[in-house]
Amino acid sequence: MAEILIRPLISEKLNALSQKYNKVGFVVARNANKIQIKNVVEKMYGVTVKSVSTSLLPGKTKQRSTRKGVSTGMKSPIKKAYVTLAKGEAIDFYANI
Repeated sequence: MAEILIRPLISEKLNALSQKYNKVGFVVARNANKIQIKNVVEKMYGVTVKSVSTSLLPGKTKQRSTRKGVSTGMKSPIKKAYVTLAKGEAIDFYANI
């Protein structure tokens, strides 16, 4: 389970989606499919998942200036999953803070 869900996504955009459409977001493993994501979310959080949509974000090139010049590198590509919950159900990510 821990290998599929990496971390929840918390942003203003997802907060608005959560309130309006009852959606939550997660960063997931790149090899995870929608059925695996649905099963893990239902098991970990005890909610009913209505649907799952995923998006793959490519890695980006980043540059940093150092004393020896410009150092370039890559950010890792990630996969996001947007999970729609059944009506009346919610996940509270702020409960552990």
